[in-house]
Amino acid sequence: MVTLNISIPEELMAFIEALVNTGEYQSTSDYLCNLIRHDREGIELLLIDGLDSGKCRLLDMSSLRKKAEELLKKEQDL
Repeated sequence: MVTLNISIPEELMAFIEALVNTGEYQSTSDYLCNLIRHDREGIELLLIDGLDSGKCRLLDMSSLRKKAEELLKKEQDL
């Protein structure tokens, strides 16, 4: 295990302590590890979705800008 020192606002610490006091988590460390683990899993799922979405193609900024301008114009005309 590695020790990590962080600074957080008092209101966030109070929130974590309340969760620990209800027994939902064993400690502040347990809460933070769970939070990081959950975030990492979410990122992994997004990466898998990206891989499963098909072949990638180069982004053409000029055509993207043109489409954005067209959408903006349509929205302004409404």
